[in-house]
Amino acid sequence: MSFQLTRIKRMAAMGAGLALLAGLLSGCSGEGDKETIRFTFSKREAIGFMTKLVADYNASQDDTEVVLDTSGVDVVSASFVRGNPPDIALANYNMETSRFVQRGALSDVSGTEAATRIREDLQPLMDQYGSYPGRTSALPYSIMASSVIYNKEIFAANNVEVPTTWSELVAVCEKLKAAGVTPFYATFKDDWTIAQGWFDYSVGGQLDTLDFFGKLDAEGTEVGPGSSVSFQKDFDQPVAKMMELATKYVNKDAASRAYGDGNLAFSQGKAAMYLQGPWAFSEIAKTAPDLALGTFPLPMTENPEDLRVRVNVDLAAWIPEASKHKDAAREFLEYLYRPEVIEAYNKSQLGFTPTKDAAATPDPRIEGMVQYYDDAKVYQGPSVLVPKTIPIMNYTQALIFGEDPASTLSTLDADWARLAFRQ
Repeated sequence: MSFQLTRIKRMAAMGAGLALLAGLLSGCSGEGDKETIRFTFSKREAIGFMTKLVADYNASQDDTEVVLDTSGVDVVSASFVRGNPPDIALANYNMETSRFVQRGALSDVSGTEAATRIREDLQPLMDQYGSYPGRTSALPYSIMASSVIYNKEIFAANNVEVPTTWSELVAVCEKLKAAGVTPFYATFKDDWTIAQGWFDYSVGGQLDTLDFFGKLDAEGTEVGPGSSVSFQKDFDQPVAKMMELATKYVNKDAASRAYGDGNLAFSQGKAAMYLQGPWAFSEIAKTAPDLALGTFPLPMTENPEDLRVRVNVDLAAWIPEASKHKDAAREFLEYLYRPEVIEAYNKSQLGFTPTKDAAATPDPRIEGMVQYYDDAKVYQGPSVLVPKTIPIMNYTQALIFGEDPASTLSTLDADWARLAFRQ
């Protein structure tokens, strides 16, 4: 009896202790405790900028603690499978993200104030990767425009003007070559530099890529010699012009030169033009910070009205449907889209801000693309519109290294038809 009474007293004391602990824990999660959200950010070149931005946000309010996650796209994809995706992301908007959009894995952000400020003419860039009925699944955050980078000093010294037609471009190349100047510096060792530059600029400068891929999707398994559109029929002329430039007007060691080599060589004045995106400017500036550089669209037709610049949605903001902290994530999204925040980010990365009220203060190096971006004379590069299961970068490199264009484009058609059949 005495033992039983002692046991009851011990149980009561334990219960009181647990109640006290629960009370203490409850107090810890009260006013002073912040709700934690995980923020995935995919642009490695801007991690320093975003780390400071997150720190500033966390210090500016008492409700939310944002934890920056830079683990990469593969980890993010796996997190969706495991059911614990990030609460919010700023990530490259591409075919990989389209899977989340089309399966309804991303929540609707149309009700945000940020959504009301996005330029409507940029919507086709987003829709190219699919949509989900009744939802705005993502908002563009940074548009990266790419075109020919040129050395203004070399152009001036050789008395050449920026070309606006294909024949003018060839004439510029011939004049530079005759003067002992390499027209283009090429880095064919890295296949991605061929795909995003030489291939994308050549095709996008001559075709409406959104229209082409829309029709290609409609053809599905029937893509081939007899279909209304195909790589064989529509890409043959752009590829032929690409090969003309790549075989006649580049550095002799292009096959063994990589991206880093190109940045250094171009900074040293070893060529007049360079087919790279604005991300190369900071690398070039490490060696030649005062080099006068500009940009212009690669002309591929005889009509200057056809000039376009290659763009991609370098970053888009989205909030997964599975997030358990959607309200806190939306608050942070609104902060990211404040004019002083989004414009500062894009200025730091030489990107274009996709909001209607963005201040027009472009960096002089990208001024040559502003007119085209403002007028929506842009295109998505075909290399980013082809699913990753098709090795488009390998194919473009094979073309440069001498593979028969007709055979390569035929293989691309067959790959597309096979993929359409599997899907």
